[in-house]
Amino acid sequence: MNKPIGYWTKRLDAALEAHLDRTLARLKLSRRQWQTLNVLAETPLSPEDLDGILDPFWGGDRRRRENELGALVGRGMIIMVDDRITLSELGHAKHAEAQQLVEQARHDLSMGIGIDEYAMAVSVLERMTHNAERLAR
Repeated sequence: MNKPIGYWTKRLDAALEAHLDRTLARLKLSRRQWQTLNVLAETPLSPEDLDGILDPFWGGDRRRRENELGALVGRGMIIMVDDRITLSELGHAKHAEAQQLVEQARHDLSMGIGIDEYAMAVSVLERMTHNAERLAR
């Protein structure tokens, strides 16, 4: 029986979450903490800008957001500088370590999928997401 795309996207998201959480647990990081470090590795951001970028991952759960960010602050990986959140020296080191694990996980997850297939899948999901968000307004 063919399942609709929503079924597969929910299953994929759950499986990605479990795999990446298990992978990142070696560094005592969650997937959301990794996403935060990865975004901040690019550039320091205001709290509002960071929220805007990461909101799809938080799913509107303010408590989870505060817990995940609080853990990164408590471990000394993110700091405030000039009203912007940025990675500390430890945060940069942890990001580099995690980046290697995530790249290997991505490689493992995409085995048997060609570059063109992957790009097409992402493109289709992106367009469907924009359509669904537009229709939900």
